[in-house]
Amino acid sequence: MKILLLGANGQLGRSFVEDGGLAGRGELVVATRDGTLWDGERAEVADLAAPGLDALLDRVQPDVIVNAAAYTAVDRAEQEEALATRINGQAVGELGAWAAAHGALVLHYSTDYVFDGSASTPYPVDAPTGPLGAYGRSKLAGEQALRASGADHLILRTAWVYAPHGHNFLRTMLRLGAERDELRVVADQHGAPTSTALIVRASLALLDRWFARPDARAELRGTHHLVASGHTSWHGFASAIFDEAHARGLLARIPRVLPIASADYPTPARRPAWSVLDNLGLGQLLGHPLPDWREGLHEVMERLAG
Repeated sequence: MKILLLGANGQLGRSFVEDGGLAGRGELVVATRDGTLWDGERAEVADLAAPGLDALLDRVQPDVIVNAAAYTAVDRAEQEEALATRINGQAVGELGAWAAAHGALVLHYSTDYVFDGSASTPYPVDAPTGPLGAYGRSKLAGEQALRASGADHLILRTAWVYAPHGHNFLRTMLRLGAERDELRVVADQHGAPTSTALIVRASLALLDRWFARPDARAELRGTHHLVASGHTSWHGFASAIFDEAHARGLLARIPRVLPIASADYPTPARRPAWSVLDNLGLGQLLGHPLPDWREGLHEVMERLAG
């Protein structure tokens, strides 16, 4: 089996490479926007902003396309919606069209931003979508294009993603916590912080099931919510990060974390106030509930401390 991983330099793509699980399941071909990995190693070039994806796909001939590439600059997308839609929408449709013509499977990642955040209970997979901004619209366009392509696909919506590397809330908090005595963090947005390690493990389990149980593909094909269980606010997540970091000697002291409202921290793009996704269906498919978000944080902090 040949597997093509797109976006190998992103926080999720890098986690896939470092985990080694994809490489252990077949011949892994990794691709980045400029053809270079974070460690200087060479990779295939796959710039989803530019035409020409078919040439790469024709040359590699993957059986599985893992699309961890995305335009993720939520605020900048308000000024660059055409570019965000090209990368997150049109390019995903092109991947789907090639996969449909060649019998390949597309594993694609989407986001809580396809919802408007007005709910008060976890969003089921089939809840009506209603993105608030350009980024969410672009990701929804990708979901719709992949479904319309006719390709075998798994769309995995996730939220509040972080890793020990890359640009994410956890790393920002660790940096600011070391620099400041007091931080103000939004407390009226709620979600489930989800580590890339959890996303990788669940993705690999789904791939294993797809190929081991062809008779079960009907229940796998489609959209799932891949997030940690439980939920918190950004303020709650920040407080938990500082507690864990201090306990492991990563921070000399715990800064004061003051709760603020979203209105006190205006951004170009509106964020969903409620980003909690219902992951019970995916847990049933995997045969076990997805772990609580605190378990993922504990695991990542252990790795950083080590």
